Amino acid sequence: MKITSIIVRRISIDSKMKAIVSITFDDVFVVHDVKVIEGVNGLFIAMPSRRSQDGEFKDIVHPINSSFREELSAAVIEKYQEALENFGSGEKPDTESVEEVSVTDAPEASQEEPKEEAVLSE
Repeated sequence: MKITSIIVRRISIDSKMKAIVSITFDDVFVVHDVKVIEGVNGLFIAMPSRRSQDGEFKDIVHPINSSFREELSAAVIEKYQEALENFGSGEKPDTESVEEVSVTDAPEASQEEPKEEAVLSE
């Protein structure tokens, strides 16, 4: 699975939660609301989660193995740091507005035939 796009949607300088990002995989699957958090040992990512009935938070999506988690974490933190540098002027970003910075590592055009798409009705 290849990470094809990381979009930094919001940056916050004044809190422990530094950014909210969306990650696209293989140009066909996106995960929203991945958080970049400043912890005691530096930056880390937190996957989107939901509070269960017992009050505990459970990840909605997450990497299955540690090597992919490390790859994903490194890519997200790198793109967060690039987005932070792009502010350049030294001014704090407006933490209330959504600042979108697309940082895409698009793969070469696929040689595969298009696949049928499933349509889900609500």
